[in-house]
Amino acid sequence: MEQTLLNAKELSQRIKFSAPYINHTLKDNVFIEGVHYIKPFGGRKIFYIWEEIERELFKKPKSVQVLVPMARGGICHG
Repeated sequence: MEQTLLNAKELSQRIKFSAPYINHTLKDNVFIEGVHYIKPFGGRKIFYIWEEIERELFKKPKSVQVLVPMARGGICHG
């Protein structure tokens, strides 16, 4: 199991966001504990898993299809 573990400062140098922004905004909103980061031994220290974060960064966005209901029950693909 080969994973690159980074602290917030090291991760900030790779993704060009500040360490406080990573810890306060991205953590638990974009990055999920157990997937993108871990807290070893139940402690306060956080290690970000680079391979999972890189996968998240390059994930293709899901296309959003807009469907507009019409008066007679049809659908407009708008």
